[in-house]
Amino acid sequence: MKSTIELYGKIDSKDVNQYKLTNDNGMEVSFINYGCIITSILTPNKEGNIENVVLGYDSLSGYEKDSYFLGAVVGRIAGRIKGASFELDGQSYTLAKNDGPNHLHGGIKGYNTVVWEAEPVEEAGAIGVQFTHTSPDGDEGYPGELKLTVTYLLTNNNELVIRYSGISDKKTIINMTNHSYFNLSGNYKSDILNHKLTIDADRVLELDDELIPTGVVADVVHTAFDFREGRLIKTGPESREAQISLAGEGYDHPFLLNKEKSDEILLVDEESGRTLTINTDEAGVVLYTGNQIDESDRFIDVPAKRYHGLCLETQGLPDAINQPDFPSWIIDANKEYKTTTTYRFGTLLQ
Repeated sequence: MKSTIELYGKIDSKDVNQYKLTNDNGMEVSFINYGCIITSILTPNKEGNIENVVLGYDSLSGYEKDSYFLGAVVGRIAGRIKGASFELDGQSYTLAKNDGPNHLHGGIKGYNTVVWEAEPVEEAGAIGVQFTHTSPDGDEGYPGELKLTVTYLLTNNNELVIRYSGISDKKTIINMTNHSYFNLSGNYKSDILNHKLTIDADRVLELDDELIPTGVVADVVHTAFDFREGRLIKTGPESREAQISLAGEGYDHPFLLNKEKSDEILLVDEESGRTLTINTDEAGVVLYTGNQIDESDRFIDVPAKRYHGLCLETQGLPDAINQPDFPSWIIDANKEYKTTTTYRFGTLLQ
């Protein structure tokens, strides 16, 4: 295994470096310390051809202008917070509004816009990079100075492991994720509508017209949200179900994982033979199918198009701070927030 570092650009006189990790199978993962953004993941198809399987841009300026959170770590809170406000121990907090009247993915200057400190790391059977950042008290409206660490590791089992940790000097809320858009066709040869997705989840959260959970936890049986035995992504838009139409003829929904299987999420592209298996210790996963991608935009070497990639955002449930029945995001002062998600890439022949 090997790792390299090269200058990718500068933001406010700070160096933005690109880190490339390559394992002994030829799988390569590249990311930058701006937003901890994953810029490419190169994996083989069933014929052994190595191609990129995540959406990205061809320069730093693309990521600076980006409105899709491509490949980025998002926080302090992933997802939407209704009314951009919440109460904690009787005190009201007002957050930055960047999604109409609501707060989305950490606000106007979320962690996706930060130039993180970074250093290479090695562990048994893995190489990687550890990113660190201190989010000040009051950052985008959140209480507490929060010291953050995000670690990316690549193994010879073709696994990308992402670990998140944080310690705050005050009671606060935290719910982080990675917002990569996967497209297993390789180099964006097709959209993701014919990808087959399996999610071990009996329940999905109902959304209101602002795409915020209503508090209703719905059974997936006999709906386009039943991914337990696997279904093609295109069956969602084709279903014309009200919740699918609400999200822009696609998915933008949180699933409550059953937590009964080790391989909780499986994405397959039959044409290329590529597979992606995701394991997480998080309570849920948000499936977003690129319904709102603007076709006037451009990704690496190709015009952007709707359904060009899908996100599988492992995280706590959105707007949990305003939904007392959801698992809590709250962490006490000087208590560690810690979560891990593993992405394992393979082929159907393996």
